[in-house]
Amino acid sequence: MSEPIDYIERTRAQYDALGYPPYRWVENIQQPPFVPLKKPLATSRVGLVCSGGIYRAGQTAFHFKDDYSYRIIPADTPKDDLRVTHFAYDLTDARQDPNVVYPAEQLRGLAEAGVIEELSRNTYTFMGGIYSSRKVRDGLAPALVEAFVRDEVDVVVLVPV
Repeated sequence: MSEPIDYIERTRAQYDALGYPPYRWVENIQQPPFVPLKKPLATSRVGLVCSGGIYRAGQTAFHFKDDYSYRIIPADTPKDDLRVTHFAYDLTDARQDPNVVYPAEQLRGLAEAGVIEELSRNTYTFMGGIYSSRKVRDGLAPALVEAFVRDEVDVVVLVPV
């Protein structure tokens, strides 16, 4: 078993190595917009959004300079067609098995078992470690919310990396 990672110190070192100003942690001073699930999981369409830098073969890889774009990946994409790039974590395990940062297979299994109704046909990914919280708040987050509303999902699983 590996030792715990000091993510605060690691983030500071990464930003310093990339020549960024010191990282400013986001302070959320308002109540998060979480709401209770209005129906049972067994009748819910589940959305998936992951911040591990996952993309599909043929899509443009994420880049390292404050990339706040996102990728749409069909939920039935085979594991062998997934790629991963990210500057802030060791990619070894994610490249060997993308399910560790993109659990679409597990969610499809939950649908087959009747725990959830279905996984939405589209999943969404981005590369976490975005320096500009403003770009996330004003650009990325609203675009993802719009996508999930369009996909008529009932609940979203967020997999932070």
